[in-house]
Amino acid sequence: MTVSTDSDAAAEAAASVNGNRPGRARRGWLLIGAALLVGTMLGLGIGLVIPHLRTPGDDSVEAGFLRDMSTHHAQAVEMSMIAHEKSTDPDIVYLANDIALTQHGQIGYMQAWLRDWNLSPTSSEQPMAWMPDSAGSVVNGLMPGMATADQLATLRKATGKDLDVQYLTLMRAHHLGGIHMAQEAERLSSNDDVTWLAGTMVASQQGEIALIDDMLKKIQGS
Repeated sequence: MTVSTDSDAAAEAAASVNGNRPGRARRGWLLIGAALLVGTMLGLGIGLVIPHLRTPGDDSVEAGFLRDMSTHHAQAVEMSMIAHEKSTDPDIVYLANDIALTQHGQIGYMQAWLRDWNLSPTSSEQPMAWMPDSAGSVVNGLMPGMATADQLATLRKATGKDLDVQYLTLMRAHHLGGIHMAQEAERLSSNDDVTWLAGTMVASQQGEIALIDDMLKKIQGS
């Protein structure tokens, strides 16, 4: 065993240094034993404390962001399913399918992390409470970029080119709001998983905005 090997080596070293001074050797072993005991206790203490410190709390930036972004993503999935079902433009259908699948998968990540942290998927806090200086970013209970109930109702009734333009316009605004939230989460969070996911959201949605702009120009110019 490693412990016995280390002990034998330490004993030989102590004997060679101390010669025929057993009192000093015994004191040396007492000090070594005490140091090992303290080290063990510190290790146990760190093992117990650090996981707790690393787990975001109910009022943390991480919990607030994951809860709010889950709600934000759910609306993007809803709008994309409408466009996927009703649009006759293959490019719109493909984009809507991609957004719905991507954001539904990210909701899965976010909800799983909340469960792992023993936190509720919802909170009694107001939306965006996790973000400093967020006053004014929530309008009529809606987070940045989210469509109103009237806009969603109009989208459901739309057809043809009108449906495509409405969907792309609403999704562009939705992405801009989501990017703002994700960038703040990247800046404020100290959790590697959360900052990774937020960064992924920023990159993918910025790319989709560029694609949406091109599609809007094509549709409106035709």
